[in-house]
Amino acid sequence: MMIQKSTLLLFLLFCYNGISQQLISKKIASDFLNETRQLKIYLPEGYSSDDTKNYPLAVVLDVGYLFDLYVANAVLFAKKDLAPKQIIVGVTIKNTLEKDTYFNINNGSLTNSNKNFYQFIRNEVIFEIENNYKTSPFITIIGEGTAANLITNFLGEKTPFINAYICINPSFSNFIGGQVQNFNLPRFQKEDNTFYYYTNNSNRFSDQKQAIIQNLQLGLASLEIPNFHPINDTIITKSSTAAISEAIPRALSKIFEIYAAISKEEFDKNIKDLSPIDAITYLENKYLDIEYLFGSNLGIREVDIFAVEKIIIEKENGDQLLNFGRMILKLFPTSPLGDYYIGRYYEEGKNLKKALKYYKIGYGKMDPADPNSDAFYENILRVGGR
Repeated sequence: MMIQKSTLLLFLLFCYNGISQQLISKKIASDFLNETRQLKIYLPEGYSSDDTKNYPLAVVLDVGYLFDLYVANAVLFAKKDLAPKQIIVGVTIKNTLEKDTYFNINNGSLTNSNKNFYQFIRNEVIFEIENNYKTSPFITIIGEGTAANLITNFLGEKTPFINAYICINPSFSNFIGGQVQNFNLPRFQKEDNTFYYYTNNSNRFSDQKQAIIQNLQLGLASLEIPNFHPINDTIITKSSTAAISEAIPRALSKIFEIYAAISKEEFDKNIKDLSPIDAITYLENKYLDIEYLFGSNLGIREVDIFAVEKIIIEKENGDQLLNFGRMILKLFPTSPLGDYYIGRYYEEGKNLKKALKYYKIGYGKMDPADPNSDAFYENILRVGGR
């Protein structure tokens, strides 16, 4: 256990040293708050104002520690290719939480000070970042305690523009269930977008707090909205503080599930029973969504190509190999795999001249030092020798 803790500490120190080189402190004068607030801005590794790449935006309502925890987790997830790199903004919250993020305990509504802070986030912070940094359309907002209650109010926006809500150890008002019901969440299905709402319960909360969160989670679970995904979590831990460090990675793993390579769970749930043409469409849409939402043009991961390969080859006599190859070339034109599948389609149809042509094109894209190049060249020898 001591070795594990030491390894984790070294990782966090490594992250901190690297992250500190990419942090910007910026003051923003707020018309809504009638004062100046400090922003902490993390720009991901490789960020450059000169290139065309865009990044999802995460807004962290920071109480002194949440920003650092979120950034460290976001960096780790990006390094593991489980989430896109993000631009992350930490917004300073006043020590008197009542002024910024609390609510009227008599009816659960936001006070005038809360409304001003809400508008500050909505119209000044997000506007400032989107106008000065290269952001993609995907926005995440993160809050803990009463800040989680505040960000839930963004669900009531006439046109929803926040994609993911991460409510950690939420201190909701007693009226949160009715408030969320009044937001009419089924209207979200009319939006051409995807939404996630994370909440965690915990055994360390009071019975009353657990009951409020549980009732909200049960209500969200009963909804059947295709593009709105409630993530109802329960964290068993020795302290509510420890729950914070668990909640962030658990939320990220679900919110950015579409970004990650196809897992066995995703394959079994969404792909294995598809027809070849539907499997091709699923894979193409996955990468188009990644590019649109997260600004990440990944091409296409070879591991995902291989994940659906068996369906394409074994079902319908391999008749969709041509479409499979064309789809790969469309999303990842520099990969030899698209040419390989097209070549295989023509080879199985006994059109050896065309098969040889595409095998040669694919081989020409490969680095001679690639350990797979010799195996690929065997396709040329096999077809060319007939």
